[in-house]
Amino acid sequence: MKTLLVPVTRHALLDSVLETALLAARRFGSCVEGFGLRPALAEYVPVDMVGGMTWVRDEEADLAEARDCGGRFQAFMEQHGVQRERAGAPHDEPRYRWLPDAPPGDGFLAQYARLFAGTVVGRPGGEAGPRMTTLEAALFESGRPLLIAPPTPPASLGETVMLAWNGSTETARTVAFAEGFLRKAARIEVVAVDTGMVPGPSAEQMAAALVREGLSARGRTLTAGRRSAGEIYLDEAEALGCDLLIKGAYTQSRLRQMIFGGPTSHILAHATMPVLMAH
Repeated sequence: MKTLLVPVTRHALLDSVLETALLAARRFGSCVEGFGLRPALAEYVPVDMVGGMTWVRDEEADLAEARDCGGRFQAFMEQHGVQRERAGAPHDEPRYRWLPDAPPGDGFLAQYARLFAGTVVGRPGGEAGPRMTTLEAALFESGRPLLIAPPTPPASLGETVMLAWNGSTETARTVAFAEGFLRKAARIEVVAVDTGMVPGPSAEQMAAALVREGLSARGRTLTAGRRSAGEIYLDEAEALGCDLLIKGAYTQSRLRQMIFGGPTSHILAHATMPVLMAH
């Protein structure tokens, strides 16, 4: 992950997003590019159901907020000893750059993220948290993985990795995206849940495949009992002290998970460690 994109906006998890991006940049010697993410006007047209009036966001206020985000991003990087990218600078050290005057909207994020090895976003949730629409736009339209920061800034990233395995195409694709993390991990735990599997290889088979790649991995399939697959994944990750959870996103459809729940929805709502996801 030598190139990381960080959409910057004022929300409660911004510090955690920046800390997570910094940990990844130090691990891989990455260039972190930030930009001010502001909603397109069409994304914010609230209607007063009583008076029938409609308000549109103030474009000038959004631009001012984006500039403020740029200042916060630059200040954070410089306070942590990260240098601005420049011609001739070493490519094995963390560095940053800022994209000024980025177009508004999650659609721009989804398209621009195709140029990067990964995008760092905050875990959605709450009125003051990141928007779910931002995560979904990047997840489904960028073709690249997301590194999702937890509510509390992590102290480490990728030392002990858990792979939430279900045998699916989505998870296999996520494993491929996660190769850099897997090769640097001290320990890899491949965990499957009997009720969460789809037709495909077992956790033990996936672990054996990783071992053949020269990695240190162990595979286990657990019995669900009364817990959901999502609960088991997070409980195991916390019990093992994992500082990165790898999960293929939405093997079940989004609509089904909205109605009935599912592992992806549970992890997005409750994860306390960084999560690498791809679809």
